[in-house]
Amino acid sequence: MEIPEEVLAHIFSYLSVKERDNASTVCKKWNQSMSHPQVWCYTDVRCESGEQEDPALLRFSSLLPLVRHLQITVSPLSDPANRRAALSVLHLSASGSLRSLSLSCSGDVPLFYSGQDLLEGLEVALIASPEHVGGAFLSHLDLRGVPFTLSQSVVIGVARQCPNLKSLLVNNQTLVCNVGPVAVLEVLGLCPFLCSLGLFYVSLSQAVVDELLLPQRCPLLVMELYCERSAKYTPPLEDHVWAKLKQRHPRLKVNLILDHTLPMERFDSVLQPSVPLQRLELLTFTDLVQQTRCVARSYSHTLETIILQTTSSPELDAALCCLAAACSLLREVHCYCVVSHDVIRAFKDGCPFLWRYTLKTRKEPHPWRCTVLKVPRQSSPRL
Repeated sequence: MEIPEEVLAHIFSYLSVKERDNASTVCKKWNQSMSHPQVWCYTDVRCESGEQEDPALLRFSSLLPLVRHLQITVSPLSDPANRRAALSVLHLSASGSLRSLSLSCSGDVPLFYSGQDLLEGLEVALIASPEHVGGAFLSHLDLRGVPFTLSQSVVIGVARQCPNLKSLLVNNQTLVCNVGPVAVLEVLGLCPFLCSLGLFYVSLSQAVVDELLLPQRCPLLVMELYCERSAKYTPPLEDHVWAKLKQRHPRLKVNLILDHTLPMERFDSVLQPSVPLQRLELLTFTDLVQQTRCVARSYSHTLETIILQTTSSPELDAALCCLAAACSLLREVHCYCVVSHDVIRAFKDGCPFLWRYTLKTRKEPHPWRCTVLKVPRQSSPRL
């Protein structure tokens, strides 16, 4: 009972909303501490009860404007009550000084469902007015977890309501990309402080690159790109373009996902040597020996994480050993096919910063669990 309120608040901040509700009934002191702003700074809300008015959320509705970093998960997405609960949480939280928002969904997507209710609710919640602060303070928006197509009008509308955005992630890995280069150009104009971008590869163009190269733009730090089947219809960014981007933004780190729907002959055109590649995911179950050797040659000074879905072979084992010898900065390696013991030894011996890996010498039941060697120095549950 002598624990200071600030310490209690810090502890309570790690609890889910339901757990906070339970803890608030323990005693008067805990109940009073639950209204401390630090408890609600980081809040993860799971809308999964099937009730629009969840009892725990109702009791804490007056405290939701204290949330600064909000993550909402709708599970299952097919239940309209869960979606309405998510919009209610979003509306209340956005009435305060919300700094970051992450929206994700799980479960099967209802037939012919386009996410219209969630997308419209998002726009409404972010409308700024004297009574409703909305998106005026929002600096981070992550929509990678929504399983429906994002329209250009929604993305532009959100950017218009949130001029202080520093991070916008709309690379949500759906089958269709409706956010084209024209929309990206408008977003860049509306949000001059953007330093982290998550896009489909087809959302890039020479005009977008020219905008990013302007001397008055703030430094670009992170670019996430999702490459899928539609990338085969657009010209790839050539190596000299990436060289210019790297020169203009020397701290830029690029994360690439190459989906199995992208034809293999397009892989090499996307993996240009001058890309400052930090994370690479090659999500295909075809042979990737040539691509693995290319990665070892081109990204030995930048690559920190690699994820491979490929087929086993002695040639792949040899390529992975070369990768381990070349890329000493690797922190994570996840290869979803059987490899030899030599591959594991190569990564453990050649990559001093390696903290976890998924490398199996025999098949195991799905899902494969990774091996953790050590806790990363800059790990945090808040990120």
